[in-house]
Amino acid sequence: MSSRLRSVGVVLAGGVGRRVGMNTPKQLVEIGGRPIIEHTIALFDAAPEIDEVIVLMTPGHTAEVEAIVARGGYGKVSRVLEGGASRLETTWRALQALGDEECDVLLHDAVRPLLEPRIITECVRALSAHRAVEVAIPSSDTVLVAVPAEGGEVVGDVPDRTRLRRAQTPQCFRLSVIRQAFERAMADPGFADRPATDDAGVVLRYLPEVPVFLVAGSERNMKVTHPIDLAIADRLLRLPAEAAGARDRSVLAGRTVAIFGAAPWGSELAELLSSYGAAVHRFAAGAPAEEALAGLGRVDHVVETAPGDLVGSAVARAAHPYLRKSGGSLLLDAAAEHDLAAATGAAVAALAEALAGEWAADGIEVACVNGGTAEAALDALLGQKG
Repeated sequence: MSSRLRSVGVVLAGGVGRRVGMNTPKQLVEIGGRPIIEHTIALFDAAPEIDEVIVLMTPGHTAEVEAIVARGGYGKVSRVLEGGASRLETTWRALQALGDEECDVLLHDAVRPLLEPRIITECVRALSAHRAVEVAIPSSDTVLVAVPAEGGEVVGDVPDRTRLRRAQTPQCFRLSVIRQAFERAMADPGFADRPATDDAGVVLRYLPEVPVFLVAGSERNMKVTHPIDLAIADRLLRLPAEAAGARDRSVLAGRTVAIFGAAPWGSELAELLSSYGAAVHRFAAGAPAEEALAGLGRVDHVVETAPGDLVGSAVARAAHPYLRKSGGSLLLDAAAEHDLAAATGAAVAALAEALAGEWAADGIEVACVNGGTAEAALDALLGQKG
């Protein structure tokens, strides 16, 4: 039995999105078919290393997040609390809410919805040997130190770029460490005049004897801050994983998949999907698709493994409104196990081709497989046919 500490993911959501031109919190803006904050919550809820999730939300908007949690069935979310006026105040409220029991805390910006599960895994692993961990990536740009000069600024220094890193989240700590650092910060009368820019900065200033270990982040782990970020993040969430530079199936984390029928590879596909953090629901061949999907709420992918053009058409009709909302995909099986089934398989393939053209405008991808393996089916489901 593992003796590791309980790991708590803390989703920090503050602000109203003025820099993205919104009057409501940017965390509630929809990208990739659902609110930004839901993508983030889903990642932590699906991570096997995370035992509990708490959410700190902009005051006055906790009810919306509670509704998202209930609708999505995110069982690890124990509390949705009001955040503070600043990022650091919001973190402080989270630390106070966690109680006295020692645990590992992963503090993550709600507006970084493209976090890779790999990073969560590596952060939790790093916390077994270190008391403070920060996610960072190398700086691809030269960074200048500006100093005041007559009429404006001049370059005062050009630091060695090879030693520079750009901070991301999660920022992760043993609870007792980050709480002690914040207690010292709150007791310092000069802290308000020179606040730290992030949680690791608080530890660095008030507990300098505690090293902050670095875990490699990802360019994909972007922060949605400006209007253009919304468009970029939305596109990345809708694209197959190879659009981010690799055939990374981590995009499945937190997604809902409905599988109809009993093809031999159906069970294997369900297990494969589950291993990447997807919530998989299986239905027998001939199950009423409308009823089945209505009970799921949000649906990201639908798979029909029972050959038959009429069956496939019925599932497709029922799936269309859900997939249009989520920007998801439909996979049909055109397998023909005997001569009489060959015509049916051809009809299913033709159906898939017709739907692909018709549904493209709705942002839905349609694919067709001819039996095969679960791996091939998953690639097709994600549009990875290369």
